[in-house]
Formats: sequence, C-alpha cells, structure tokens
Amino acid sequence: MEPSKRRRDIPVLLLHDIDPQWELHEQEAAYQSAQVLINELQNEGHSVIDVPVIHHSLDTVLKSYNPKEYILFNCCEGLPGVSHSEHAVAQILEEHNFVYTGSSPEVLFIGWNKAAIKSLLKSKNIPTPDGIVINNTKSINWERFPAIVKPAYEHCSLGITHDSVVTNQSELFERIQYIVNSFKQPALVEDFIDGREFHVTLWGNGVIHILPPAEIDFSAFSNIKDRLCTYNSKFTPGSIHYENIICEVPASLNQQELELLNDTAEKAYRALGCRDYARIDIRLKDDIFYILDINPNPDFSPDTSTVYAAQNAGLSYGVLASCIVNVAALRHPVYSSLIQG
Repeated sequence: MEPSKRRRDIPVLLLHDIDPQWELHEQEAAYQSAQVLINELQNEGHSVIDVPVIHHSLDTVLKSYNPKEYILFNCCEGLPGVSHSEHAVAQILEEHNFVYTGSSPEVLFIGWNKAAIKSLLKSKNIPTPDGIVINNTKSINWERFPAIVKPAYEHCSLGITHDSVVTNQSELFERIQYIVNSFKQPALVEDFIDGREFHVTLWGNGVIHILPPAEIDFSAFSNIKDRLCTYNSKFTPGSIHYENIICEVPASLNQQELELLNDTAEKAYRALGCRDYARIDIRLKDDIFYILDINPNPDFSPDTSTVYAAQNAGLSYGVLASCIVNVAALRHPVYSSLIQG
C-alpha cells in the first residue's frame, strides 16, 4: 500500500480503552491521545466515530455499529478490569465480523509470552538473548552476568526497574523472588545485552514498509542498571529515566548496519505473523542485532517512537494512520474492491 494510492473516504471506528480504575490524569491522557488520532484521520478525509471502551462488555459497545460499514482502528490494549485481555478484544471483534487494524488474536496472545517468542525466534535462527523461565527460587540454574529479570507474561515494561539488571547470584535470587511474589507468574532470566537499543516500526502485509529506526539513547547513565527502558521511563514524568532517556530518530547507523537491522526486524515481524503494523525492540552488541521484544499491538499515541519515525520518513501521524486503515481495508468485503479497483 503506497501512501499516495490510499483511499481517504473509508469510515473508521476508533476503539480505545479508558479504564475507570485508572487515575483521573491517566484517563484524561488516554482520551486526549484518542482525540488527536481522530483529528488526524479526519484531516486526511476519513469520517471517524469515537468508541471508548469503559467496561468489559465489549459486545454491548459494538452492537450499535454495522461491521460492513466501517474499518475498526483497534487501539484497545485490553478490556477494562480484565488483565491480559488484549487478544480477547480481537477475538470479540472477529466474532462480530469487524475488520480491524492490527494482528490476530493468536498473535496478540503469544505476544504476551516472552518465552514462547524466544523459542519461535530461535527456531527461525533470529538472534535473541539466551534466557530461561524460572518458577521459583528453589532451583536457579543461571550463572551468567549481567542478566535481566522480567515477568514472563507482561508488556509495556511492567516490572522493569533499575533492579531488574542483576550482576550476581544474590541480586538474581532477590529479583526472581520479587517477580514471582509480586506478579504471581514466573520470571524470565536472560542475558542483558548492554548495547545500543533500537525501536523499529514496520507496516504492511506482503510488501513490508520499514520506518527509520529510532535509537533509545542511554548515554546519560554510567550505571549498567540504568541502561534500559523501565516502566518509569514510559509512564512516570519526573523520574530519572523518563527525563534522561532520549529517543533519537533516525538512529545513526552506516548502510550495512541499517540493512542488517531492517532485515532482522522484518524476519521477526514475519516469523510471528504480525499484521498491518508492529514495533520490534532490538539491541546491538558485537555486530549482532538481538530481538528483545515484538510488539504486535504497539502504542499508537502521538508521542511514540513509531510516530516520530513516520514523521522522519515524511509521513504525518494522520497519513500513517490512514495507510494502516487502508491495509486493513484490503480484508473488508466492501472496501477491498474499492482499493484494488
């Protein structure tokens, strides 16, 4: 889908979650973010209906709309009050015959399972840090440091802090115990790749478009434990990570490095079966690009590396969103013929 060939008259439903349990400022931020996307799509010519999801009964929300008349832009990270329900949203959309942006329920489901992703990548010979899943502190079979300890089934850097990077057995034991007790799930322990970090956004199906890579710059930190994207770096203004980690677009890479980075990202995108768009988090060490995470339903807010990368490529926020709508519309029983025609 070339941006110049997209249709701007496709009606859009913008689905996004606003959980009443969030702090008021979080709800307001989510609402404002959705309004920016609505305005951008409208500026591109799309009619847009705002569909906030404020309770877990998505069926009730959807019954007012005819799936034959819209493309649904899925910015929903889950059903309010229901943890790990990102894939359930997509499943409900399919049951109601909506054509929606983003990956399938199966891909969204496996995207939460870090160990399964690592196994998939290794089966495809795509570099990813070595790691193991540990259910308790009684049998820890890990001796390589530095290492990083994460919840095995979370997203958005939840559970990632300064203390996630461990440098000895004592720190490893304490962090595993913290993850198991606090998150009620296993811990993923893996090699900590202390190198440059990149976020690569890809969009499209068949022909994949790769946006300029964003580099997450940790040069403000001398302590190895601070050279990572923590939860605070994304969601806590005023924290040292939020204020001192810099996103640079485009990343400074030579042509050979850029080609290898893009090739690695595209292989990961295709290996998982991502659809329409995704963001791949990658680190570079000793000339090897290691996949840290695959985000098949990445944050599409206006202040993300995805949007900054699009702008660097000459695509406005609205144009990128419109392109994604058009890519999804190729699966629609009505709009696909209009686009292909």
